Amino acid sequence: MNGTQDCETNVMNGNVKMKIRVEKNEKNVETRLEKNEKDVTRLEENEKHLETRLKKSEKDVKELRGLIGGQPRVAFSAALMTSGAGLIGRFTVDTTLKYQRVFSNTGSCYNPSTGVFTAQAKGMYYFRFSAFNNSVLPKGVRSIVSLMKNGEQLVSVWDEKSSDPHDMGSNAAVIALESGDKVSVKLHAHTAVYDDGMNYNSFSGFLLFTM
Repeated sequence: MNGTQDCETNVMNGNVKMKIRVEKNEKNVETRLEKNEKDVTRLEENEKHLETRLKKSEKDVKELRGLIGGQPRVAFSAALMTSGAGLIGRFTVDTTLKYQRVFSNTGSCYNPSTGVFTAQAKGMYYFRFSAFNNSVLPKGVRSIVSLMKNGEQLVSVWDEKSSDPHDMGSNAAVIALESGDKVSVKLHAHTAVYDDGMNYNSFSGFLLFTM
C-alpha cells in the first residue's frame, strides 16, 4: 500500500508541477504578447512620424527646386490652345482654363494639364492674363475670366458681344504667395472665349522676389 500511495503522491506532485509550469508559460506568453503589441504600437507611431517628416522634406525640396546660387528662378507663359480654332466655354459651372501651349516654364511651377500654378517659394509674384471675344460667340454670350488665388477671386476681364466684332481685354495683379499657394484663371459659367493660332488668350507669371 505504501508503494501505491507513494506512486499516487508522485503522480499528483508531478501533475501539480506541470500545471504550475503551464500557468507560468501562459503568463510568459501573455507578457510577450503584450510586449509585442506595445512594440507594434511604437512602430506604427514611428511610421506616422516618418511619414510626416517625409512630407515636410518633400515640401522643402519643392521650395529649393529651381534655386541657383540661392536665388529662386520662377517664370512661365502659356497660351490657351496648342492648335485649331474655336470657342472654349459655355460650361454650366465655373471652370479653370487650361493653357496648354507652354512658351516657358522655368521652375516647373505651372501645370498645363490642370491650368494651375503652384508656388514653390514664399514671395511676391506678378500674374497677367488676357481674354478674347469675337463675332463667333452666339448673341448674348459674354466673356468673363478671373484670376484666382486658392479659390479666391482677385481681378477679372469682362466683355460682351457688341457692334465691334473683335474685343480683347487683359488684367494683372501683384500678389504675395506662400509655398504651396495655387493661382489659376477661371472661366465663369455660361461664358466663353475664342482662340486660334494667334493665341489671344494667355496666362503668364513670374516671381518678383522672395520674402
